[in-house]
Amino acid sequence: MSTSVQSVDRAITILEILAREGSTRVTDLAVELDVHKSTASRLLAALEQGGLVEQNGSRGRYRLGFGVVRLAGAATAQLDLSRASRPVCLRLAEAVGETVNIAVPQDGDTVNITQVRGPSAISGHNWVGQRTPSHATSSGKVLLAFGTLPLPPRLERYTAATITDADRLELDLIRRRGWASTVEELEAGLNAVAAPIVGGDGSVVAAVSASGPSYRLTPDRLPEVGELLAEGAREIGRQLGHYR
Repeated sequence: MSTSVQSVDRAITILEILAREGSTRVTDLAVELDVHKSTASRLLAALEQGGLVEQNGSRGRYRLGFGVVRLAGAATAQLDLSRASRPVCLRLAEAVGETVNIAVPQDGDTVNITQVRGPSAISGHNWVGQRTPSHATSSGKVLLAFGTLPLPPRLERYTAATITDADRLELDLIRRRGWASTVEELEAGLNAVAAPIVGGDGSVVAAVSASGPSYRLTPDRLPEVGELLAEGAREIGRQLGHYR
């Protein structure tokens, strides 16, 4: 095992110990980890810097920090979104006949957290967990248009149709009509359309999209599918506490 992987493994073990014990001393952690006290102190210092652990007053004991709560809250929010959107995604996939995804922002890109294949879907590609560029995907364009993601400083080209000029992304138009589309901009032969999902605080937190082969999900179909997705997105928003 490499030193870096071993350190990560030990850091995870520290978090698990603190979750079990509530709080503990550096010496006790070192014994349980079977490492020198200085190694345990160094790991605790790194976790403390990230807000994942904190010292319990002046007694020299450590406990879990509020950074863990922040991470847990983010994970819970994504789980809530996945649960709330699943029935809607199933209906949309059936109605559109194509693959439907839910995407959220992550470090400047979009990440798909839920996928449902429609009855006409022929691709076995699994988009869940995959990062995709914001400017070349319909979900990413939605998140850009509503300010959920920042515009990348450089728009990389993926196909001959990829838009690399920010002014041509038409973000104002996306906001006005309530959906975004891509025509072979990420992959040749793949088209997609997406609509914004509004969270309980009134901000756009995710996007629901449908994607399919360009010969079936043709540009002429995109407005119709866009309206279906926008309606589905509003239903998901109601589940999340918006549009009451």
